Amino acid sequence: MNTNSDLNYHLYIQREIDFRRTPFKVEFERYKDISSGNVEKVKEMVAERKKNFFQGKGLLSEDPLRNARYHVIISTAVTSRVCVRDGMDIDTAYALSDIYILRADAATTVKELIDIQGEMQIDYAERMKDLQKVNAVSLHIRKCIDYIYSNLHEKITNEILANYLGIDKTYLSKLFLKETGCNVKEFTTNARISTAKNMLIYSDYSYMDIALSLGFSSQSAFNSVFRKATGMTPGQFRQAAAIGPEGV
Repeated sequence: MNTNSDLNYHLYIQREIDFRRTPFKVEFERYKDISSGNVEKVKEMVAERKKNFFQGKGLLSEDPLRNARYHVIISTAVTSRVCVRDGMDIDTAYALSDIYILRADAATTVKELIDIQGEMQIDYAERMKDLQKVNAVSLHIRKCIDYIYSNLHEKITNEILANYLGIDKTYLSKLFLKETGCNVKEFTTNARISTAKNMLIYSDYSYMDIALSLGFSSQSAFNSVFRKATGMTPGQFRQAAAIGPEGV
């Protein structure tokens, strides 16, 4: 199919209405802020973008809702790929992309789509910032963190990690605290709560299933730890998440 005629007409219309597309360099500086973990800059960008979401964007559909949805989907796809390029695990990056694209697909207003894009960009930026912190620590601690996230359903202690690495337990305890700012128990609990939040938001697993899959001895034990960390029960958190991201 020859698109020259359509292309020439499209360019003519853009000149007639004095349409100015966002410069390529500016656009990718925004993506670089996300992939470098510059969370504050990304939050500023998101707030500014909400004032005029369509400025500098091409027309992808005559229908405003569909036009916004296409732009959010493209932005999400590009964001996931620049984050993979700059160090994010490909499975994590693409799974996040799937989550936000599914949410965009279900959105019913332009405002909701704009909010989804902003949340998506901040989420990726925060994860890239955390990733940089992990990359700044020693090989021993990186291996500990990998082990913890791979074994959240199991008992995890300094002794278990020290045996896994083949190093002294006391040395590991001091190194872990120095490089992460918390001890192994605190880090593991935070990892379990963070994972539980995602499961509560993005899955329909029962509270018992989530509790057991994350190594809690019972649902009541899970409820207690979760409430202490978040100020809400798992049920309250899931309900707030269903209302909207601002609820949690």
